[in-house]
Amino acid sequence: MTSLAPLRAPEPSGTRRPTARRYLMCRPEHFDVYYAINPWMDATAPVDRALALAQWETLRATFESHGHRVDVIAPEPGLPDMVFAANGGLALGDRALSARFANPERAAEGPAYHRWLSGQPFAKVHAATEINEGEGDFAVVGPRILAGSGFRTSHAAHHEAATFFNRPVVTLDLVDPRFYHLDTALMPLGDTIAFYPPAFTRESVTLLSALYPDALIATEDDANVLGLNGVCDGYHVFLTDKAVTLPDQLRERGYLPVPIDLSELLKSGGSVKCCTMELHPAR
Repeated sequence: MTSLAPLRAPEPSGTRRPTARRYLMCRPEHFDVYYAINPWMDATAPVDRALALAQWETLRATFESHGHRVDVIAPEPGLPDMVFAANGGLALGDRALSARFANPERAAEGPAYHRWLSGQPFAKVHAATEINEGEGDFAVVGPRILAGSGFRTSHAAHHEAATFFNRPVVTLDLVDPRFYHLDTALMPLGDTIAFYPPAFTRESVTLLSALYPDALIATEDDANVLGLNGVCDGYHVFLTDKAVTLPDQLRERGYLPVPIDLSELLKSGGSVKCCTMELHPAR
C-alpha cells in the first residue's frame, strides 16, 4: 500500500497559486462540551455557543471571500461535535466514504454525513464498515492518501480506503493522545506537508521524511495550539491565529497564512481543518 518514491519538491517562493476548492461545513448550532473524549475537552468548562457561531461564520466567510465554495450540512440536535465536518468522511473524485466513528457519543454523525454525501452527484457513496473518522485521519496529498491510526481510525480502515478509492494509502501511527487525529499533527500543503514529528512513531517519521524531504517541521508551541489543523488552497493557508512560528515558516516557503480565531471550538479539540471537509476533485 505504501509507495516510497518522494514527490516533487515544493515550488520556489513566489510561484504558488491558489485554486478554487469546495468545502463542506456544519454550523455549531448545538455545539457544547458535556463529555470528554480527547484531552482537549473539559466538560466542566463553560462554552459560549454564540461566540462559537460567530467564529465559525468568520471562517466560512473567509473561505468564500478567497473564492472557495462552501456547502453546509444541517446540524442535528444531540450531536455537539457535528461542527467538525472533516470527521464525517472522505470525498475524492466521484467517490465518497462516510465515517464510522470510534466513540458512541459521535456514532450518529456517520449516518448524518452519509445522507448528505448520498444526495450529491457521486458515482458511489460507501458507508464504512471499518472504524474511520474521515479527513480527521485521511489526508489527500498529491496522488496518495496519508492515513493516521492509533486512537480513532483502524488499520483495517486504511485497507478499506485504498480499495474503495483505488489509491495508494500510507499508514502512519500516532502516539500522543493530544494529537488523536492525523489532522492535528499533519497539514497537507499541496504536494508536500507540514508535520510535528513527536506525534508519530519513529517509523512513521522516517517514512514521512523519505516521502517529503522538504516537509515543514512544526514546533511544539505550534502543535500545542493545533497550528497544524489548517487548510491550504495551494497558496493561502487558513490556520489558527494562535500559531507561533508556523506563519513565518509558511511565508518563507511562499505561502500566505490567513489567521482565524476559533478559540471557542478549540475547547473541543478542533480548529480550522476539523471544521472543514474538502470535496477533492479527481487527480
